[in-house]
Amino acid sequence: MTDISTETRSVVIEREMSFPAEKIWRALTQPHLIQEWLMKSDFKPVVDHRFNFNADWGAVDCRVMEVEPYKTLAYSWGAYGLETLVTWTLTPTGTGTHLRMEQSGFRTDQRQACGGARSGWPQFFDKMEQVLEQLD
Repeated sequence: MTDISTETRSVVIEREMSFPAEKIWRALTQPHLIQEWLMKSDFKPVVDHRFNFNADWGAVDCRVMEVEPYKTLAYSWGAYGLETLVTWTLTPTGTGTHLRMEQSGFRTDQRQACGGARSGWPQFFDKMEQVLEQLD
């Protein structure tokens, strides 16, 4: 019998953005904007709301875990045996907002998924910044 460790890993991406937290919050919570930088979804910023992210490769099953407007947003992220938690934290700065995303809960045997998140999230951040530049 194999003993699978309960140790988990996280991917953390942090970026200083020259936008107010309210504007970033819109990009994190409005489905038409989420679709532009991440994936198509039926997201609603309501605790316990179940939603999906949909892409060509498949879907991610999610549930909203925490909502503190303009400060914190957390949702579960489940796909292909992966059960993680994505937490967004927005902290106002003198020049905009410090945005922190942590995807936690990668098991040690999920190295490929963890590596994919580590390389994918910075690209999503880049796309989000492009969307934010277009918003009024």
